[in-house]
Amino acid sequence: MDARIVKLEGIEKRYNEISEEMTQDHVVSNIKLFTKLSKEQATLKGAYDAYQQLKKLNSEIADAKEMMNDDDEEMRELAKAQFDEASAALTELDEHIYKLLLPRDPEDSYDCLVEIRGAVGGDEANIFAGDLFRMYSYYAETLGFKVDVTQSSESEAGGFAMIGFTIKGTDAYRHFKFESGGHRVQRVPKTETQGRVQTSIATVLVLPDVEDEDVEIPDSDLEIETHRASGAGGQHINKTDSAVRIVHKPTGITVNCQDGRSQISNRETALKIIKARVYNYYKEQKAKEAGAIRKSLVGSGERSEKIRTYNYPQNRVTDHRIGLTINQLDRIVEGKLNDIVDALLENEEKEILLNEQL
Repeated sequence: MDARIVKLEGIEKRYNEISEEMTQDHVVSNIKLFTKLSKEQATLKGAYDAYQQLKKLNSEIADAKEMMNDDDEEMRELAKAQFDEASAALTELDEHIYKLLLPRDPEDSYDCLVEIRGAVGGDEANIFAGDLFRMYSYYAETLGFKVDVTQSSESEAGGFAMIGFTIKGTDAYRHFKFESGGHRVQRVPKTETQGRVQTSIATVLVLPDVEDEDVEIPDSDLEIETHRASGAGGQHINKTDSAVRIVHKPTGITVNCQDGRSQISNRETALKIIKARVYNYYKEQKAKEAGAIRKSLVGSGERSEKIRTYNYPQNRVTDHRIGLTINQLDRIVEGKLNDIVDALLENEEKEILLNEQL
């Protein structure tokens, strides 16, 4: 049997199993399990639907072939037309299925954690960090995703010195993973009286919101302490030790959360972030040891890693990794990121196709 059909049958079987599981009382009552199964099924839906269409077209072609032997000439002509139409659709579907069955980044289906920081340029960098947060929020909204702020440090001039948030939705990480790196803005700051263009940089870090089974961190590796929240946004400033700081001792990775309503919520958020950061740290170490077979477009969030420039005077956005330039910056900053994200995903697909052929 064709290996492709074997894969599609396996996907169909699992898709139907999930549909059955999601009707069970113990699953319906377990929000975490129900959500996990929903996401898994959503990642299978494209291939599942394509397989249903494949079976339908094959059936139509078989029927048309049989009808083409009919004694009635008019019937034979109708059958030939059906055969040609179904065959053309099948050729197009075959290419679509081939791409659907390409190896997929297992992290694509995860929710994601995003952190934006003003890096170079003082107040203007912080203001731009706020603009990026707004842009991502709008883009997430168009995709039907949910955005929740987990930590923030507002800038007096506007924007944020730092803002962290989660994005939840089907394939959230797939749509945002390419945003990690340095984002450069060129524009006239509001505080500039001479009309001079300034260049500033904000950094973005996007991490998959990993499952507990993806990373195991012994309690002995964590140093957890509470303290009083400070700065804007701390609801319980000088009242209770609601802020939580967690240090992963083997790597020195530190996370501090204080924007939650309670110590419990801050602890949960900090643990979620520390797991994602530790997971990413060891993943990068493993990639370095393996010799980094191919250069990924998923950045590390370092400010020296310039991935995109937003030029306001010329209404232009340039993604330096794939040489893409779009003269519609005004649309991009309003969350119309589809053209950029689709181009990056297409480039990733081409690399996967190339590696499959090697």
